[in-house]
Amino acid sequence: MLHSFPLPSVRTYLSPETVSVNRLPMRATLYPYPDVAGAKRNDRVASPWFRLLNGPWRFRLAAKPEEVTLEDLSAGLDRSGWAEVAVPGNWTMQGYDKPHYTNVQMPFSDEPPFVPEANPTGIYATTFDVPAAWDGRRIVIHFGGAESVLYVYVNGQAVGMGKDSRLPSEFDITPFVAAGEPNEVVAVVVKWSDATFIEDQDQWWMGGLHREVYLYATSPVYLADLFVTPGLENGYRDGRLKARATVGFPGQPEAGWSVEAVLFDPKGKAVLKKPLLSPVPLGHPSHAHRVAASFDLAVKDVLAWSAEVPHLYRLVVTLKDKAGKAIESTSARVGFRTVEVRDRMLLVNGRRVLIKGVNRHDHHDTKGKALDRETLRLDAVTMKQFSFNAVRTSHYPNDPHWLDLCDELGLYVIDEANLEAHAFYHTMNQDRRYAGAFLDRAVRMVERDKNHPSVILWSLGNESGHGPNHDAMAGWIRGFDPSRPLHYEPGVCPQSPEAEHGRKRYDLGYRVTDIVCPMYHKIEDMIEWATDKDHPDQTRPYILCEYSHAMGNSNGSLADYWDAFEKYPGLQGGFIWEWIDHGLKQKTADGKDYWAYGGDFGDTPNDLNFVCDGLVWPDRKPHPAVAEFRYLAQPAKAVAFNPKTGILQIKNKLDFATLAAIRGFWEVKVDGVVKAKGKLPVLKTAPQKTEAIKLKLPALKLEPGQEAFLHLRFESAVKTAWCAAGHLLGWEQFALPAPKAKAKVVKAAQGKTSPLVLTKSADRIVVENALVHLSVEAGRIVAFRVKGKELLLAGPELQIWRGPTDNDGIKGWTHEAWRTLGKWRAAGLDKTEIVAAPATAKKNADGTVTVALVHTAQCAASAKAVVLKHSYTLAPDGTLAAENVFTVEKNKENTFADLPRLGVTLTLPAGFEALEWFGRGPWENYADRKRSALVDRHASTVTGQYVPYVMPQEHGNHTDVRWLTLGNRNGALLAVEAAPGGPLEFSASHYTAHDLYAALHTHELEAKARPETILNLDFKQRGLGTQSCGPETLPQYQIGTGTFRWNYVLKG
Repeated sequence: MLHSFPLPSVRTYLSPETVSVNRLPMRATLYPYPDVAGAKRNDRVASPWFRLLNGPWRFRLAAKPEEVTLEDLSAGLDRSGWAEVAVPGNWTMQGYDKPHYTNVQMPFSDEPPFVPEANPTGIYATTFDVPAAWDGRRIVIHFGGAESVLYVYVNGQAVGMGKDSRLPSEFDITPFVAAGEPNEVVAVVVKWSDATFIEDQDQWWMGGLHREVYLYATSPVYLADLFVTPGLENGYRDGRLKARATVGFPGQPEAGWSVEAVLFDPKGKAVLKKPLLSPVPLGHPSHAHRVAASFDLAVKDVLAWSAEVPHLYRLVVTLKDKAGKAIESTSARVGFRTVEVRDRMLLVNGRRVLIKGVNRHDHHDTKGKALDRETLRLDAVTMKQFSFNAVRTSHYPNDPHWLDLCDELGLYVIDEANLEAHAFYHTMNQDRRYAGAFLDRAVRMVERDKNHPSVILWSLGNESGHGPNHDAMAGWIRGFDPSRPLHYEPGVCPQSPEAEHGRKRYDLGYRVTDIVCPMYHKIEDMIEWATDKDHPDQTRPYILCEYSHAMGNSNGSLADYWDAFEKYPGLQGGFIWEWIDHGLKQKTADGKDYWAYGGDFGDTPNDLNFVCDGLVWPDRKPHPAVAEFRYLAQPAKAVAFNPKTGILQIKNKLDFATLAAIRGFWEVKVDGVVKAKGKLPVLKTAPQKTEAIKLKLPALKLEPGQEAFLHLRFESAVKTAWCAAGHLLGWEQFALPAPKAKAKVVKAAQGKTSPLVLTKSADRIVVENALVHLSVEAGRIVAFRVKGKELLLAGPELQIWRGPTDNDGIKGWTHEAWRTLGKWRAAGLDKTEIVAAPATAKKNADGTVTVALVHTAQCAASAKAVVLKHSYTLAPDGTLAAENVFTVEKNKENTFADLPRLGVTLTLPAGFEALEWFGRGPWENYADRKRSALVDRHASTVTGQYVPYVMPQEHGNHTDVRWLTLGNRNGALLAVEAAPGGPLEFSASHYTAHDLYAALHTHELEAKARPETILNLDFKQRGLGTQSCGPETLPQYQIGTGTFRWNYVLKG
């Protein structure tokens, strides 16, 4: 049995006080090299003293730890009958056990520190050779991450144990290996443990060795660690580097050893003519027999590091023995920068930086938590291309290579401890049994990541309340690294224990956070904080650690948040939740791919698709909402244009770089057609300054109803580490003066068409001539043909329902009646019946015919929730003018003040696939998420309008639409024109709103695509909001009650 094996009792996986056994102290991520040249290049694979153990490992899954036998751990066991799995990897993604998703609730009912008896336990094994050249050297094995407890055995002998799934465990295996012959390592990973209760982080519960495994060898006296503290002084012009190189000895430290240091600039040139040399002091060695040599170096006119201009130096240190012989070298990147908090500002290098951030979990749709370096780079590059400047490592330290990328490409980082006890929010933070685990996770994170300039804030974790365990974490970090402020949201959360003492809201948590960092706060609350002149907190800035929850079709009011960020001092941005949908790729019985979420693996309890709440799909393709963020965060912003003078105002929204690396272009378009274009002059705008440019635009002669716009486009003028030259960085448009459009009056064409004939019977009305045919039955239009071509099969018919978005409500959470979807369901809106009154028709004096319809939406809450009186005036040439009067009932409960939509639905025959419109696009847009979408002439297909959110829902809407057309291959065309001054909204799809509502996965929906085209024309559709986890859709983006008039024209 594992618990009888000569390692501390197996029940250490249920002992919170035991965080490790024989694990080496955490250090910065460093690799040993034989010389300065190798350390300067820092190519670890090229080092003769490094070896990766990634690849296929033998594997067996036990049902619980007690089923692990001595034989499993013994050396020389024939494991040919065992399976093979990839390392790094999660066994839950390789055919063993199953993933399990919960948000707050634990996946089992046990109380800490106890876990279920059924506790999947993976046994991994691989063999490796130790080069003969390593004989006599100190050999270390590195496990980058294991969920959730790791036990290590080498050649049948117990080596050690470690907890913390998201930080590495290293063990000295020198006594256990033999050079020049095969060796075997066995890793036992226990899935559930006492640590599970503080890793409750709104993600998939997995299992396994999900980060890399490698060996490295050092000399017996070795460079154990390197701590660099670069800063700025003399008005942030000059740099000062303080460094401490820790040397480890096999026994008591010996005199005569030294460390040499060379600092190289970003071009690889040595900063000083001679290396610095520091003796290794004897001092008072710790139990680990380690002492440190120190350096202090001033650098004049330093090239500072920032997310915009990430200048990186490199410090190479070399250990020398008593004779002055170089023993080994290592290196660390150095970014000279400062981080300060004062006057309600977070300052980097003395300047306020607006945080354009996103939260990021480790996730891959086929590999789970195992992300290779190519995927990490893809994430970082994509974030830069989308104009993000910051990332929060929610809710644990990421692979150190992620921080390397953030250093290199330029991203500010909140580095977050692997700590969330959400299910036990108020108790774990003061549980003495877990005090050591809390502190251990803070210490080890800081020790590993201390040299990364991208890390500007340390976070104590997430959603775990505030107690003495956090105070201990904060105290240690402040003492060890005063160069970085602290971040911890529960410190300022209204649930904080300090709230009991009557302190003003957010005037809390000074011991644990230097930032006011709430999550999902309303814009009005932010503004209240910023404008409260009597607020006692005049030091800390307000940065949302989470906001704009990106679940499904979301991120409504993102622009409203940004308006507040840019207007009110003290408000300094935030981190969108979150980067990626955590869907896991699976196959249906007939072989179709789909993305699974909570419950799809039979995992109970679960939180359904709440795990799919990212800005990009699981395959890392961006959601349409990303365009809104890119627009708001663009570095060069055209803020105003005066058409009389031709003066264009461009603001540089960067903090450190000019706009010299950005080029601009302009176009003048009339009704979406380019009439003139040109280049902007070279931009030299200084950071946070505005530059005026005079444009010479052509004179335009516009007819009434024509619209002209000035379009601007900004691109990268150069190739960078994260984009090619020509990469789109920003865009804008300004409306140009144009004569007002005149209202269209439908008249009978004189002498061109035959007169209309009106035929009426008890339940049928037909209006037709040789050109056009309109049929109405039982109060509904059932046919509309022009020139013999069928344009409509049904409608326009009153429509108030939409396929609920995740923000409207999560379909499977029927218990949450307080959500908007719950209220709609309670009112019966999802089962609304559209009742049609008998139609009437009359022939007008001008030869047109008007058909009047009345549609009433009846639901459980009312027999007349919405009444639509709509008339259609048909002209002999086939023009059909619609006049609509909606009456939305206002009752005592105000049941219908917040409808999904107010409009009509039309059904077109199969084949109407070609789509064109003049309005906002090309991506979907809504009343509260449309600033990025320009008014222009756009073309697509109906199929192409589908947006495949993991949970099917409302999608594909377009606002401020002047006209649209739908056509087929046979030349049939239906045109819709909005009335002057009253643009409409529309979406075109092969699915009805109820199709979207009924489907739980995209593949279920796609299998039921209708051949017909469903065209939704809306007077107004409800905005999106972020209520899946955040504020409701703002009132100005809701529809309200009362009477609304709306007109449009249909043409064949």
